[in-house]
Amino acid sequence: MKKIVKYFIVAALMFSLASCDDFLDTENLMEKNTGSFPVSEIDAEQMIAGVYNNLQAGVSDFAVKGSFFMVSELASDDRLGGGGSNDRELQAMDLIMQSSVDQYSYFWSLRYTGINRANTAIENIDKCGMPEAKKQKMLGEAYFLRAFYYYELASMFENVPLHLTTKPEPLPQAPPDETWGQIIADLKTAIELMPDQKTPDAEAGHVDKYVAEAMMARAFLFYTGFYGKTEVALPDGSTVTKQMVIGWIDDCVTNSGYSLVTSDYRNLWPYTNKYTVESYNYTKGQGLKWVEDDNAVNPETMLAIKFNKNAGYACNRYFVFCGLRNTQGNAAAFPFGNGWGAGPVATNLWNDWDDTDIRKRASICDIAAEIPGVDAANRDGWIQDTRYFYKKGSIVGTTDGGVTLSDPFDQLMYGFIPTQWDYALVHDQILIRFADVLLMQSELKEDPEGMNRVRARAGLSNIPYSLENIQRERRFELAFEGVRWNDMRRWGATYAKAALGRQDKLPVYNKGVADVNREGTAYQQRYDATRGFFAIPNDQIILSDGLYKQNAGWDNSALYAGW
Repeated sequence: MKKIVKYFIVAALMFSLASCDDFLDTENLMEKNTGSFPVSEIDAEQMIAGVYNNLQAGVSDFAVKGSFFMVSELASDDRLGGGGSNDRELQAMDLIMQSSVDQYSYFWSLRYTGINRANTAIENIDKCGMPEAKKQKMLGEAYFLRAFYYYELASMFENVPLHLTTKPEPLPQAPPDETWGQIIADLKTAIELMPDQKTPDAEAGHVDKYVAEAMMARAFLFYTGFYGKTEVALPDGSTVTKQMVIGWIDDCVTNSGYSLVTSDYRNLWPYTNKYTVESYNYTKGQGLKWVEDDNAVNPETMLAIKFNKNAGYACNRYFVFCGLRNTQGNAAAFPFGNGWGAGPVATNLWNDWDDTDIRKRASICDIAAEIPGVDAANRDGWIQDTRYFYKKGSIVGTTDGGVTLSDPFDQLMYGFIPTQWDYALVHDQILIRFADVLLMQSELKEDPEGMNRVRARAGLSNIPYSLENIQRERRFELAFEGVRWNDMRRWGATYAKAALGRQDKLPVYNKGVADVNREGTAYQQRYDATRGFFAIPNDQIILSDGLYKQNAGWDNSALYAGW
């Protein structure tokens, strides 16, 4: 057990790493120790900054190749793996496999670092001299973030150790009911601690009570749906019921101050930014304006990964990975900048989506129609190229006097010169939108009101409530926002397997040559074997000296060797 104890000692010390977020900038704390830190309000702010920093780290650098968000996108039925021949990690996620026995190790360790930071804040914030109201707000943030990190771990790995203190001790994997009970308990605590107040625009990026209420609904729906429960048993013996969650989601809808962007669905996405909108054929001349132009705060964004808009480093690698794979240059692909081609959009999503729904082309680029200069034969060795890729959050370029620039719009918008182009990708990555809250409200209450508010924004008529209708609306409204995978799973294995099965034999291009996607029932077989959970990293099993057991379906046959 010495190795695993050593690991947790290291993780517990890592809370002092400073954040790179613009709202979480801190001094270097490496010289501080538990005898002198924390004692002040500034110390408390720095502790909480360290907990938030873990959000950003999950999509920075190469952690993204094993992150829950990337898995949620590529494993779902709406996207394939993509990338080039050497991007085996991406294709493995799509196929519910792994490229190595430690593919998800970085993300596992990263999230436990965040949990240890949250535990440190929970244990020590009372030492800080500060107003009680602010102390309670910060404590609520720490509980929320611990719940969020465990939500990702439990969704991805199911059987995870439940560390709730900074004590460096080896613990076995907790039963799922225990882990989810703690997640729900932490969210309930966060709701109760934080004031009835939306985060001020000046502090955008910090969570508030209403974000915790939204996350409560997301966690409750997954746990009760996937595990067939009607309520959640908490560690103190109490329960959280569906009616309680409805009360919280109603409070969020009615009192939070978050709202839909009603002007146009396309104004939610960066390609309508002021440096690009009138040069992009799809958007020019339509009076569109990105809601985040000039650092404005999106009224619909409730939780997002924030990046430093000035430093020119610590960019969002998710945007890099999911950028269009293209050898013809920026002019041919304008306004979409070149990336590594992760997550080509599955043709079944395109075909299922009604052409009259503005969200379809607002979310998906039909390469042949929009950027025909990007020819399939010259897409830099793209694997599983479907001729469709996602627009939301993608790399977006700019022009100057009609000349296409290689710089992402972020560089002009935020006014800095990065050391390399991809370090300019610092626009927010949205994790929870108010539209999601309205759809969850409809699903929980089995009522069409929230769903039809979302449809009205897209110019669509009212429809009655049914589970099938809410499933369809969530798929289209929230496409490419990291929720589809858990939605599919919580609606049952029959639903998930039927959706995944439609990816078999899809027409694709591999390195420019017409081909078909994996044949047979590969996706359904892997879902049967794993129930949609991924492999516990082998290095963690070794560190545990046998305390951790591998999830079902992850023997050597699950190793992906390449296309």
